[in-house]
Amino acid sequence: MSATTPAVTSTDDAWGALMSNAARSIGLSEPNPRVACRIVTREGTAFDGHTQQAGGPHAEIVALRAAQSAGADVRGATVQVSLEPCSHHGRTSPCCDALVEAQVAKVVVAVTDPNPLVAGRGLARLQAAGIEVQLLPPDSEAARASRELNIGFFSRMIRGTPWVRMKVATSLDGTSALGNGESQWITGENARADGHAWRARACAVLTGIGTVLQDDPRLDVRLPEVSRQPHLVVVDSDLNTPLAARLFEPVAGGLPRQVWIYHAALDPKKQVALQERGALLTHMPGASNKVDLHAMLRDLGKREVNELHVEAGHKLNGSLLREGLVDELLVYLAPRLLGSGAGMSSFGPLQRLQDGIELNFTAVDRMGDDLRILAQVQGREAFLRADQV
Repeated sequence: MSATTPAVTSTDDAWGALMSNAARSIGLSEPNPRVACRIVTREGTAFDGHTQQAGGPHAEIVALRAAQSAGADVRGATVQVSLEPCSHHGRTSPCCDALVEAQVAKVVVAVTDPNPLVAGRGLARLQAAGIEVQLLPPDSEAARASRELNIGFFSRMIRGTPWVRMKVATSLDGTSALGNGESQWITGENARADGHAWRARACAVLTGIGTVLQDDPRLDVRLPEVSRQPHLVVVDSDLNTPLAARLFEPVAGGLPRQVWIYHAALDPKKQVALQERGALLTHMPGASNKVDLHAMLRDLGKREVNELHVEAGHKLNGSLLREGLVDELLVYLAPRLLGSGAGMSSFGPLQRLQDGIELNFTAVDRMGDDLRILAQVQGREAFLRADQV
């Protein structure tokens, strides 16, 4: 949670280490942003901290407590923080007030907080208290890294909706399931473990009723080090979720999670039965007696979902892509050919090549025998550009 280390003299190395520490908040701090703080005393000793679970201490408080435990004097210290210190009372007290009380001399911030309740107010309060404040250039590596690490938080604060990442596992010829529905397992163990790591960083996992009926999954995170489970979202227009579905079973680690079912039809008896199983139901009808997916994403934003991890079948995948609701694709390609079957998504047919969804490949990596491809929908990278923040 915190450490005492020699001060880093290289600016690039210092910010690189800070961002690595901020990444330790992945799967822990949600829905709060992933933030790291380093306090360097006048004697040159550094104390690090990263944001803990929601309701727990933020990065600045963790670093201050580490210094206090070591008996260090932080008066006149220099503070580096990857995101602007908060200035409002939320689950915790304002971090900028704690820094003022500690009488630090200088605070260097990688990027301002997009939260309208903060958005420069934290920096202003520090300056008003006589603390020197430095904001890194918005096109600096550290600023970009902080925005990228918190892409879901930035999306929710700016757009009011989560960052939607669609995960798909397919054969090299694009088949995600055989004609008889069999899909376990197309990819290998390494790819599946990596997929759980991406689940873990999300606030919620989204699936459709087709996947629930076909595979009866739990869609939890089965990694030993996780301290929280993402909520589960089910798009079930006609309320066909079985009362005995495994998604209602206790999840790995016995950690709590909520099951949110969005539906279009009304069936009072079934609604009561699902609620008794612990589901939280939201009636959100759209066109053709289907769930209004746009409204659902806005509602998930209000529920503080930063990153939404989609693991669904080709029909719901196709609907999300057709409606322009997907920001990023996480694709695992297995080195095998499976021929005809279900594809990764179903939308179209298109009449012109230029009507396709254009993507930008951002990373291609080996996962055992498989390939992992990360690709963002063109235009979504605006959240990572300095001129858009």
